Amino acid sequence: MTQPSKPLIVSLGDPAGVGPELIAAAWLTRERNALPPFAVVGGARLLADAAKLRGMSLSIEQVETLEDAREVFSRSLPVLGALDGPYRPGHPDEDGARLALASLEKATALAVASEAAALVTGPVAKARLAAVGFGFPGQTEYVAHACGIAAQDAVMMLAGPQLRTVPLTVHMALADVPGAITGELIQRRARVAHRALQQDFGIAAPRIAVAGLNPHAGEDGQMGSEEQQIIAPAIASLRASGIDATGPHPADALFAPHARGNYDVALCMYHDQALIPLKALDFDEGVNVTLGLPIIRTSPDHGTAFAIAGTGRASAGATVAAMRMAAGCATRRALHG
Repeated sequence: MTQPSKPLIVSLGDPAGVGPELIAAAWLTRERNALPPFAVVGGARLLADAAKLRGMSLSIEQVETLEDAREVFSRSLPVLGALDGPYRPGHPDEDGARLALASLEKATALAVASEAAALVTGPVAKARLAAVGFGFPGQTEYVAHACGIAAQDAVMMLAGPQLRTVPLTVHMALADVPGAITGELIQRRARVAHRALQQDFGIAAPRIAVAGLNPHAGEDGQMGSEEQQIIAPAIASLRASGIDATGPHPADALFAPHARGNYDVALCMYHDQALIPLKALDFDEGVNVTLGLPIIRTSPDHGTAFAIAGTGRASAGATVAAMRMAAGCATRRALHG
């Protein structure tokens, strides 16, 4: 894999979760997985303690700049700055949430300032962040705001070796989903995904499969009218503009092995319709990518996993995948333009 010209910047995530130990574990696989140089914002003592509890021998060096990080990466995990806190796996608290937020803010600022090739964010607990004054639904919305991008133009894509999905609606009650589905939203999400697949993933002519909302994609209106009244007309408009969109497809068949080769991304109507198949197929390598930003941002597609933090049971696969995907997207975007 061609490496980006600048290091990646990584935020800690919640220090009571699995983020710190998985960052440490990822660095230890840097040669085997051809990871690009990266630095973590804060947590030198915390990372050392997390590695020790996992039985890993980890060398850490605090650095002042990302260029310093590139120089030490081959021998030590670079930690940028003096932010730190105690390591209490499985016991989240407000001090830990403040550390996670400070790390996220600094890492995002470095990415927005083009000092880093890409941003990789560790998993956080949304409720914990809200308790310390974080005013965004999640990290995606925060990063979009920091980039000056409207939240509706920052599109979540879940990506793994076997599947890519985009949820049209995200963190809302299932009962509210039908009312939130509009033709304009379908087209907006699809256009952002189309551009990103070209620019960041190197797919010249992306194929977008659009799922239906109802069983059997509505069965010609017998099981719901959203497909006929909203989804199909939006697909027709996308096709008229030159985007290869198909559907609405019955969601129960869209993710079967024989179907997945017919599209590059599936645009799904709600959160679980997109995340269940991705996690079923690619749980240990799933990556959350934010499309539509002026920076590259990825994150492992799993949560803080407080219940298993510090036990050594968590896999670093998704963290490694998030770093590799960030590097690949950054390299392709630089070549694209």
